[in-house]
Amino acid sequence: MNLVERDKAVIWHPYTQMKTALPHIPIVRGEGACVYDENGKRYIDAVSSWWVNIHGHTNPYIAKKVAEQLLKLEHVIFAGFTHPTAIELAERLLAILPSNQKKAFYSDNGSTAIEVAIKMCLQYWHNQGQPRTKMLAFKNAYHGDTFGAMAVSGRSAFTAAFDSLLFEVEFIDLPSKENISSLKSQVSSLKSQVACFIFEPLVQGTAGMLMYEAAYLDELMAHCREEGVLMIADEVFTGFGRTGKLFACDHLTNQPDIMCFSKGLTGGTMALGLTTCIQQIYDAFLSDDKLKTLFHGHSYTANPVACSAALASLDLTLDGSTMQNIKRIEKMHSAFAEKIKHHPKIKTTRQTGTILAMEWETGSNTSYFSSLRDKLYLYFLEAGIILRPLGNIIYILPPYCITNDELNYIYAKIEQALDEI
Repeated sequence: MNLVERDKAVIWHPYTQMKTALPHIPIVRGEGACVYDENGKRYIDAVSSWWVNIHGHTNPYIAKKVAEQLLKLEHVIFAGFTHPTAIELAERLLAILPSNQKKAFYSDNGSTAIEVAIKMCLQYWHNQGQPRTKMLAFKNAYHGDTFGAMAVSGRSAFTAAFDSLLFEVEFIDLPSKENISSLKSQVSSLKSQVACFIFEPLVQGTAGMLMYEAAYLDELMAHCREEGVLMIADEVFTGFGRTGKLFACDHLTNQPDIMCFSKGLTGGTMALGLTTCIQQIYDAFLSDDKLKTLFHGHSYTANPVACSAALASLDLTLDGSTMQNIKRIEKMHSAFAEKIKHHPKIKTTRQTGTILAMEWETGSNTSYFSSLRDKLYLYFLEAGIILRPLGNIIYILPPYCITNDELNYIYAKIEQALDEI
């Protein structure tokens, strides 16, 4: 059997209706912004393999650091023990995060980083004898697929089978000039019940790259701070340069109490999650009463190899050339968006940092299940480009090492698709 047949015999793929799915493409190697299938066909990874790969595939510097770590220590239990890479990564990250972030808690992916944050907030109030169980989140939010992360995500086809099992969440609109006063009033009316407010700063990725202004998020956060509502910033997607700054929260004056990271944390090399918090939250768990312990952990918590990958990725992220590449991509995205924004098939374009989204005009409402999605996906695959449309919304989210020629090829094929589909 070939790889496609072997895959079909044994594997259940994510977000896939396996009965109607096309054969999955076997990728056998990667280099830079591209991956190659078993027949040697090249695909430009224009979505950074689900938004994780920020420095390109098989980055030699990250590979070298991971290989070195594998010969030192592959793993050790992280309860009762520690190791140098976990300590160094926490030190270096806390040094560049908002200054109120003081402690780091490791997990193994984006959803678990969110789960940790939610449990921190719920138990923070429980430990003080003031149980609060309601959450505040934005409509259309996506924070992950484990149960806590699902609960604070917008209700949709993704959660429908589990809705009756999800805890209570108050969903509010994205802040704007028109609604900021009413949102603040809503927060004030709920404050004694709310354990926390969780949000994707500036960009709601899975919702269709929906973008909103930092100024109104700032104002809402300032009000939450006044009302004593804890805040969680989900930077799983937006962290490590995606919005044009190191972190989306760097666009803000007010800062969250908890921050969550994964995806670009290791440069796309392997799974790792991280949740940071302010001293006040950490202190609420310090007690002679062992029942006030945060009872959460994972077998691979703070895996030394993953931490080494993250340290190497951080080296590259903080290198001046990476920020130059981010600015280069921003500029090229902006020019392309300006070029196509009046095309009759383009409903709207939007951009934040290296994230460019284009909404296709379908004559009906935007939908994740738009029939246009599969046509566009296959069209670009045929052209050697990996783009995974969110329904009728195409987005480009490339590794920072992508070349101008590769970007221009993607732009050209999108223009061609506009004329042909």
